[in-house]
Amino acid sequence: MTMHTTTKFAQEQLETGSDTVPVAGKWRHWKRRRDPGGVEWLLFDKADASTNTLSADVMAELDQILQNIEAEPPRALVIRSLKKNGFIAGAEISEFTGYGEGEDTEDVVRRGHSLFNRLEGLKCTTIALIHGFCLGGGLELALCCDYRIARSDSQLGLPEVLLGLHPGLGGTARLTRLIPPVDAMTMMLTGRAQRSKKAKALGLVDYVGEERLFAAAVGAAVEGKLKTRRAGKKISLMNWGPVRRFLAGKMEQKTALKVRKDHYPAPFKLIDLWCKYGGSKSQMLEKEPAYFAGLLGSDTAKNLIRVFFLRDRLKGLGKDSKAAISHVHVIGAGTMGGDIAAWCAFKGFEVTLQDREAKYIAPAMKRAEKLFRQKFRDNGRLAKAAWDRLVPDIKGNGIAQADLIIEAVPEDLKIKHAVFSDVEARMKDSAILATNTSSILLEHMRDDLKRPDRFVGLHFFNPVPKMMLVEVIEHDTLDPAVMAAMMGFSAKIDRLPLPVKSAPGFLVNRALMPYLMETMVLLDEGVAPEAIDASAEAFGMPMGPVELADQVGLDVALHVAGVLKRDLEQDLPDMPGWFAKKVEDGHLGRKTGQGLYSYENGKPVKNKEQSKVDPAIADRLILPLLNTCAACLREEIVSDADLVDAGMIFATGFAPFRGGPMNYAQTRGIDDVVDALKSLEEKHGGRFTPDAGWAGLKR
Repeated sequence: MTMHTTTKFAQEQLETGSDTVPVAGKWRHWKRRRDPGGVEWLLFDKADASTNTLSADVMAELDQILQNIEAEPPRALVIRSLKKNGFIAGAEISEFTGYGEGEDTEDVVRRGHSLFNRLEGLKCTTIALIHGFCLGGGLELALCCDYRIARSDSQLGLPEVLLGLHPGLGGTARLTRLIPPVDAMTMMLTGRAQRSKKAKALGLVDYVGEERLFAAAVGAAVEGKLKTRRAGKKISLMNWGPVRRFLAGKMEQKTALKVRKDHYPAPFKLIDLWCKYGGSKSQMLEKEPAYFAGLLGSDTAKNLIRVFFLRDRLKGLGKDSKAAISHVHVIGAGTMGGDIAAWCAFKGFEVTLQDREAKYIAPAMKRAEKLFRQKFRDNGRLAKAAWDRLVPDIKGNGIAQADLIIEAVPEDLKIKHAVFSDVEARMKDSAILATNTSSILLEHMRDDLKRPDRFVGLHFFNPVPKMMLVEVIEHDTLDPAVMAAMMGFSAKIDRLPLPVKSAPGFLVNRALMPYLMETMVLLDEGVAPEAIDASAEAFGMPMGPVELADQVGLDVALHVAGVLKRDLEQDLPDMPGWFAKKVEDGHLGRKTGQGLYSYENGKPVKNKEQSKVDPAIADRLILPLLNTCAACLREEIVSDADLVDAGMIFATGFAPFRGGPMNYAQTRGIDDVVDALKSLEEKHGGRFTPDAGWAGLKR
C-alpha cells in the first residue's frame, strides 16, 4: 500500500464519514472501518449523547473491539471522534456517584487500567486524531497511543483535581514519562487544559494542523515518517529518585499555599504517588488505582462531584432559550458596567457603552483592551474584532438599536428612574431593560415604567470576568418570556444563571451580609481581623470576611447593609460608627489602598502572629449565613436547596468541598445547627434566632 492511498482514504473519513469498508460487528457507540491498505479507523460516536464520554457501556464495547483487533491486527489503528464539539470529554461522571469506598471501586478502576494497557500494547501503530476538547479519560486514552495529532482548536487537559480526584486510568504514569514531569504535574495539579500549540511545545502532541492537513499527517504516522519531539533525558532526570523527591517537596509546599490538605487531599495524594513510585512506570500504574479509589470515596470528592452537577444544572437552565439578542447597550461605565460591556463584547455581542463624558468611559475601554489581550493571547485578530465590537457611546445612540439595555449606574433610586425614563423613550418595543442593582427591590424601580413586563434584574458579581454567577431577578409583572430570554443570554455569555425572586438583597447579598455584619461586630469586640479571616479560611472560605469586605468596598458594604437593615424583618446588627467613619474618610478598602487592612501592591498587610484559628469565631460567621439561606428557602426566593448551594458557591466561593451551605447544614445535622444557633442567641441576642424554615429541611 502506498502512503497516497492511506492519505486519500483518510481524507474520505474526515470529510464525509463514509461508511465504505465497514468492519464486521455491531457496536452502539463505535464505528469500525478498514481501508484497502489495512489501516483501521475506530470512530467514537456515543449514542443518544451530544458529547463523547467514557461510560461503562462505552468501555465494555471498546473491550470487545480490542479483543477483535488483537486477534486480527490492522497495520495501524486511528481513533477519532465523530462529535463536532470534541474528542472525548472524559469519564461519565454520573457513574462516579454509584461507587463506594474500598475494594469494589478499586476493582472497577483496575478494569479500566487493564483496558487502556491493552490499547497501549497493541501490535500496530496507534494514532489519536484530536479536535476540540480532549479531557480527563479522553486524554488518558490518547496517551496510550503512539501518536497524537491535534487540530489547532484542540484543548488537552486532566481536570480531575477539580472533582477532588487525580487521573485514574494511567494518566499519572504516562504523562510524567511523555513530557517533563514538572509540566505534567502542573497540568494535573491545576487541572488547566493546554491549547494545541502549547501541547505541541511540551511534547504532548506530535503534530498540530488544520483539518485539511490531517490526512497527510495520518499517512506520515502510518509510514513512521511523522517527526516527534520527545525530551527523553530531561524526563529521565526529573523522574530520578533524588531529583523527584526534591521536586515533589517543592510542589507540596507550593500547593499548601493555595489549598489545605484536610480540605482538598487530591493534589497532595498525587504528589505522594509520583514522589514514591514515579521512578517506575509499572509501579506507578500499579499503585494509581488504590490512590484514586481512596479519593473517590472521600467527602471532598463526593461534594465536588455534586458541585459539578450543580454547575451543569445552572447551565441547563438557559440552554433552551431562543431569544434573539445581538446588540447590548450598557449604561454606566464604572467597574461593573464597563466590565459587563467588555465581557459581552468578548463573547461576540455588539456592545455600546454609555456614560456622561468620555473621561468616564476611557478607563473601562482600557480594562477591556487588557481583557481581550489576555483572553485572545494566541490570536491578535480575534482580540481586535472584540475591540471593534465595543463602541463608546456618550449620547446613548445605541439604545435605539439595542436588543438588551443593561443599567449599571449608582445604587440611587432617583438616578435609576431618570435613566429608565430616558431609555424607555428611545428603546424599541421588542427590547429588554435590565438593571444590575445589587440590593434595590425591582418593585421600587418599576413604578414609573411604561413596560414593567420587559424590565428584569441581571445582577453580576465583581470581578465580572471571573465570577461565574448571574442572579436573574423576576418580579410579579415580568413577562415569563423575558425571564427565559435573560436565562438564555446569561448562558450565551458563559455565565451561570440563577433565577431568584425580587427581595431585599436577593439571595447572595442577603445571605452574605449577616456574615459580613457579624465580622464587624467581632472587630468591634476587639477580635483581630487576622484571627477572623484565619478562622473563616480554616472553615473553607476562599477569603476571610475582613479581606472580602475590603475587596467588595466598604462603601458598597455599608450601603447594602443599610438597605437590608431597612427592608428586612430580621434582627441584624448595626454597623459600628467607626465603620461609617472609614467610609466618610474615603478608606474604602483595596480600591483606595486603605480599609480594614492597609494594602501594599494590591495585597493586605496582615500580622501573621494574630492569625489564630478559632472554631467559635467560624460558627459566629457561618451560622448566620446558613440561617439566612434557610429563610430564603422558606420565603421561596430560590426554589430549592440545590440552587441555594449553587448560588453561594459560584458567587461567594462558599467552601466548595463542603458542597454548599445547605449541604453542609445537612451533613452537620439540622438539629446541631439549630442548637448551635440557640446557644449563640442566648449569648449574643436575637440575630441568631433559628429561622422557622429549618423545620422543613430535616431529612
